[in-house]
Amino acid sequence: MTAPPVVVGLDYGGTKIAAAVCDLAGNQLASTTVDNGGALGAEASFGRGIQVCRDLLAEAAPGRQLVAVGVSTFGIPFEDRVELAPAIDGWDRLAMGRKLRAAFAGAQIRMANDAKAAAQAEARWGVLAGCDPAVYLNLGTGLAAAVVIGGQVVAGVNGAAGEIGYNLRSVADVGLAAGERAMLEHMVSGQALAERAADGDRLGRQLTAADVFAAGSGDRELDGLIDEFVHELAFHLVNLAILVNPARIAVGGGIVRSWARIRPPLQHALQVGTPFPPELVVAHFPYDAPLLGAVAMAVDAAQGWAGSDGAAGPDGQPFQLLGGPSNETP
Repeated sequence: MTAPPVVVGLDYGGTKIAAAVCDLAGNQLASTTVDNGGALGAEASFGRGIQVCRDLLAEAAPGRQLVAVGVSTFGIPFEDRVELAPAIDGWDRLAMGRKLRAAFAGAQIRMANDAKAAAQAEARWGVLAGCDPAVYLNLGTGLAAAVVIGGQVVAGVNGAAGEIGYNLRSVADVGLAAGERAMLEHMVSGQALAERAADGDRLGRQLTAADVFAAGSGDRELDGLIDEFVHELAFHLVNLAILVNPARIAVGGGIVRSWARIRPPLQHALQVGTPFPPELVVAHFPYDAPLLGAVAMAVDAAQGWAGSDGAAGPDGQPFQLLGGPSNETP
């Protein structure tokens, strides 16, 4: 009897790579997370992700056919490039679609931005299910948001809807190009917080965002830095909530490990600053939603296989991004 086929989900993050091998219903057979090796450059980091998938397949599904691969990445992936992807040098020049098809010949390939993939996972299986409209806020190495309408993620005409890391921070920024001003992500993101804290070489070592939050309670300077971080984030989150009028905002990413510190000021700002305050919650999948979104894409791409009763995932709905481009070159 022929072994049933499998799918793979692959998430390229700003600091890590996560991968999972699943059956056609999305049930996980094996998964792993590794450092992304970004310091070695885009080609090396991309290759590390491919090798991780191959190793998982050899371990968990030897001899089984790989029919689909879903990939989430920072930036906006296309066949011949990745837009808005400054986290790793050269990532923007990766012909991601073509490289994935070459690496996984014969398999269906689906790609999406990581925050949008995470939002779809939350809308499909997590805390945004049934919430219309809703917002997913990613607080990790970078900063991004995604708007969910009717259970689908709004992509935008260029796939860049929700890229709030590019927001203007004051009226003084009006008319200035991105390279001429400090974008929001340069001030409000895990990487930005770590870099700002490192300016004084506190504690005699390079701090991560987690270190800053951990040390903040006993360090007035770091605590003030966190206050600035949260207050500026609140300013933009309130404006986003006013625009969308969401039923719920779900927050995911590594910084939600410090939820007890950031939730109260965000909640207060939303309560007093919006006409109709939304519910503010931690994402159901706070750290691995982009990977689950990638799995969902792969599961949907594998639909049509005989005998795959659960191939469409738990709710039987296809993974889509609303109103945006496909993964083709415009």
